[in-house]
Amino acid sequence: MTELVGDARHLSPSAQEALRMRAVAALVEGRDREDVAAMFKVSLKAVDNWWAKWLAGGWEALAARPRGKRIGEHQVLSEAEQAALRQALLDYQPCDLGLSGQLWTRALAGELIAKLYRVRLTEQGVGKYLRRWGLSFQRPDKRAVEQDAEAVRIWHQETWPAIRAKAKKEGAEVFFVAQVGIRSDQVTGRTWGAKGRTPGVRRTGSRFSVNAMSAISTNGRIHCMVLTETFDARVMCRFLDRLIGHFERKVHLVVDGHSAHRSRKVRAWLAEHADRIELHFLPSYAPELNPDELVNADLKRSLPMHSRTRDQAQLAAETAGSSTAANAGRTSSAATSAAPTSATPSNRAL
Repeated sequence: MTELVGDARHLSPSAQEALRMRAVAALVEGRDREDVAAMFKVSLKAVDNWWAKWLAGGWEALAARPRGKRIGEHQVLSEAEQAALRQALLDYQPCDLGLSGQLWTRALAGELIAKLYRVRLTEQGVGKYLRRWGLSFQRPDKRAVEQDAEAVRIWHQETWPAIRAKAKKEGAEVFFVAQVGIRSDQVTGRTWGAKGRTPGVRRTGSRFSVNAMSAISTNGRIHCMVLTETFDARVMCRFLDRLIGHFERKVHLVVDGHSAHRSRKVRAWLAEHADRIELHFLPSYAPELNPDELVNADLKRSLPMHSRTRDQAQLAAETAGSSTAANAGRTSSAATSAAPTSATPSNRAL
C-alpha cells in the first residue's frame, strides 16, 4: 500500500483510481473516515468526496477519467461556423469569396475566418482547425476554364458506359491513347545538397526531343511507339496499323480532339478498317478523363531524372525502354481510373 500514500496529485491516473477504490473499500468495511484519511495520507475532504461519489454512482463513479479539455470544448468557432467554413473551402476558391489567389493557404483561411466571424487566429491555430476538419495540404489538379462541364457529365453518365457496353457485347478491347514530348534539356526532381549552394546537374547543351504515343487498355495493357518526327495524320495511321496488328478482335480507341485524330487521312484509314477498330472522342479540354495521361506524366517526370542522353537516337532508345519498363508500376492505377479490373498489366512496344 506504500505506493498509494503521499500527495495523490503526483500519482498516475490509474494509481489515483486505485487509491480511491481502496479508501472507499475501507469505509465500506466500517472504518472511520479519520482513520482512512490517516491511512492513505489524504484529506478528510477527499475521503468525503469519494464516499459521496460512491453513494451516487457506485464503483464506476470512482474510475479514472480522461484528462484535459474535451474535443471541441472551449473552441473559438462554434460547430455550425466550422461546418460552414469547411464547406466554403471545399466549394470555392479564395478569389470567389473576395480574397486573393486561387489556392487556399492557412493565411487565406484565416482571412476568411476574420472576414466572416471577426475572429483573428494564428496560422498555427488555423492549421489545427483544418486538420480537425479532415483537410490536408495538397497539389491541386488543373482544370481548363474552357472545359464544358455538361460535356464531361454526359461522358461519365452516357458516352463511356455506352462504349464499355458495346465493347463487351462485341468481345472487343478498349484503349485510351495519348501523346507526350520528351526534351533533352528537361530536368525534374530534387537532390540533396549543402544549404545555400544549389547542386548542379551535367547534361548536354544540345536541344532535341522525341515524341511518344501510348495506349493503355482498361485491363492495364500498354502499347507504345516512340518517334523522332512530328506527330501528324501519317504517324497516327502507322500507330493504328501497328496497334490492331496485335489483336484478332476489334479495338475501341478513346482519343482527344487533336487535329490529326480528326484528319481526312485518318478517317479514310478508319473506314477501311471499320471491322477492326473504332474511334471515340473525349470532351474537349478534359485530359483528366484519359488514364493514359497518368502514364505519360510519369514518363515525363521520371525519365529526365535518370537520363544523360547526348543525341536524339539515345533519347529515343531510353524513352522506348522507360515506356515499356518504368511505366509498368503505373499501369494498374491508370487502368483503374478508366475501368476497375483485376487483369494483370503488360507492356509492349509497337
